[in-house]
Amino acid sequence: MIPKEIVDRLFAKFGVPDITHLSIREVGKLVSQIEQQSNVEFIHMEMGVPGLPASSIAIEAEKEALDKGVATQYPHIEGIPFAKNEIARFAKNFMNLDVVPTCCVPTVGAMQGSFAVLLAAARTNPEKPYTLFIDPGFPVNKSQLQLIGVPFKSFDILNFRGEKLRDKLESFLSEGNICTICYSSPNNPAWICFSEKELQIIGELATKYDVIVVEDLAYFGMDFRQHYGQPGVPPFQPTVSHYTDNYILLFSASKIFSYAGQRIGMMIISEKLNTRRYPNLKNYFTSDILGYFISYGVLYATTAGTSHTAQYALAAMLKAANDGIIDFVAELHPYGEKAKLMKALFLKYGFYIVYNDEESELADGFYFTIAYPGLTSAELMKEFLYYGISAISLVITGSENPNGLRACVSFVRMDQMAVLEERLREFKLVH
Repeated sequence: MIPKEIVDRLFAKFGVPDITHLSIREVGKLVSQIEQQSNVEFIHMEMGVPGLPASSIAIEAEKEALDKGVATQYPHIEGIPFAKNEIARFAKNFMNLDVVPTCCVPTVGAMQGSFAVLLAAARTNPEKPYTLFIDPGFPVNKSQLQLIGVPFKSFDILNFRGEKLRDKLESFLSEGNICTICYSSPNNPAWICFSEKELQIIGELATKYDVIVVEDLAYFGMDFRQHYGQPGVPPFQPTVSHYTDNYILLFSASKIFSYAGQRIGMMIISEKLNTRRYPNLKNYFTSDILGYFISYGVLYATTAGTSHTAQYALAAMLKAANDGIIDFVAELHPYGEKAKLMKALFLKYGFYIVYNDEESELADGFYFTIAYPGLTSAELMKEFLYYGISAISLVITGSENPNGLRACVSFVRMDQMAVLEERLREFKLVH
């Protein structure tokens, strides 16, 4: 075990009484300091950072673009044609979704995409200022809204799976002040995946109450219980876009193609929303067309477009997937293999999974959630540090469960599995 004095002293420097109040980045900083002073390597489960090599196809495409001189040119705000065309092809090949390239926009990661669309949606109707988050979720999305003074509501999905979701959503939507529903599937942090029935419920209610669904597909294809990696061949990635025209989809090359460093992602806006006029937008911009407002009102004002060379990298990766040259989903399977082993170890030593899927066992993927009988999330998170294990609390993700932690598998190496087991064995002996 790591000396308690080291952990407690370093944690005290952060000046917060409750360890669950630390952000993901702050947890990472604390763990790094403990490692340096204790000389004990941690089992890192706190950071949701890709742990696989970057795509060589993307790297070569970006080098080629640099050699052609695109670094001297501003990219088009709405994205280069090569990227927009491949995004549209990707939607058809892997979601069975027909979209036109004009509705496909590269962004500076899914993070910029979420900021742009959440801000834009909140400006569409002054009588509908609220975003509704289906939690648990990525805490930074709420931080984005807090930064710009946009109000939001949320609820924990834990007890509202399946048909129960309809009444819960309707209890919020019927108030008439919700502009947006936002969620991720596969979910960060719980790794639950919405069923077709649940997606249909969300889509039907979005149409009924005229709200925009922001569907975060950052972990596209990573529900490894099905294989979504063959272009044009079912099964296709489940998505709310099959059930409503009121959708905006977000994607991350960081996760799909392990290309996190270049901050490249993409969004797909339904053709209906892309061309829809919202008169209230004129109070903030020269145009009241939503798609134009997102690109030239928000993206232009924040970054003036997306890195030119990174767009070529994205387009090249998408083209390789669309042409069947690579199976990007198969390349992500190491995450699932590690998750399967790690979950088995936690269950073996008395832990339990907090969030499961409604109709089947939780998929093995990028994240899972754990708790230990008799310990709150704050107690477990702090105790783990003494054993050289790091994770984040579900509290900061909007979960109403007071006992859970999120575990990410990406930074845990296969050669650390025996170490993890030994530390969990010691933990159980004490607890």
